[in-house]
Amino acid sequence: MNACSDGSSSPAKANRLDVRATESFIGDIAQNVAGDWISVKTLIPVTVEPEEFEPTPLDIVKITQNKVLIVNGLGYERWLNKTLANMSSHQQVIVTTHDLTSNPDPSGERPEGDPHMWMNPLNVIRYVENIRDGLSQADPARKDIYARNADAYVTKLKELNEWVRNQVNELPIEKRLLVTKHDAIGYFAQEYNFKVIGAIIPSVSPEASPSAQQMANLIDIIKNSGAPAIFMDIRENQKLAQQIAMETGVKVVTDIYVESISAPDGPASTYID
Repeated sequence: MNACSDGSSSPAKANRLDVRATESFIGDIAQNVAGDWISVKTLIPVTVEPEEFEPTPLDIVKITQNKVLIVNGLGYERWLNKTLANMSSHQQVIVTTHDLTSNPDPSGERPEGDPHMWMNPLNVIRYVENIRDGLSQADPARKDIYARNADAYVTKLKELNEWVRNQVNELPIEKRLLVTKHDAIGYFAQEYNFKVIGAIIPSVSPEASPSAQQMANLIDIIKNSGAPAIFMDIRENQKLAQQIAMETGVKVVTDIYVESISAPDGPASTYID
């Protein structure tokens, strides 16, 4: 099931719970828990980098009109802080990372730690449980439905974890080297025994800029390690990566979905895809 982008409810659905997720991958996860009763809308378009999103006045209205807002948390939606302070008391915010322990931000810029916890599907089991509990609190009459849907989706997440592990096991440990645009896949690397040897932007935030010395150090690391590629989210600017690739001879892989799912007709239209 995919999260819906937006749209008004039909009269027959007027009494249904009004739910909006900030990011597209959270919208998809939430839709699997909500099932057919709720159409989960997503705030940030799939074409936009979530950490670079700037809400418009219309976006603020959308947020404040929903009974339930589902967010990642851990400072990932910094732009949302002021809006949350202005939300009415009858609105509910579900923080999907609640009760998960984050890794430190390597750059020290985010005191909350690295927010990219969905990069390990076992963490997403907690996302599902938090969404299930939040929807059940907002709509207790259907808590059994949300519980069944959550259980079914958790089974799929466990199957996904096993599939990833089987794929990774075909790759020797010494080949599991990752260079990325910014530090966004640490939880994936941790779970599946990869080593992140460097990032163009040594931060969990893509807004930062590397110094000339940091760029030079990364070029040396890549040359000395034998890392074969730089892996980038499909929405990230490739300019610095291409410069490093020219210096090192590595490949730049640009078709990875890290911070968003794809459009419905794309290759990653759901979190599991």
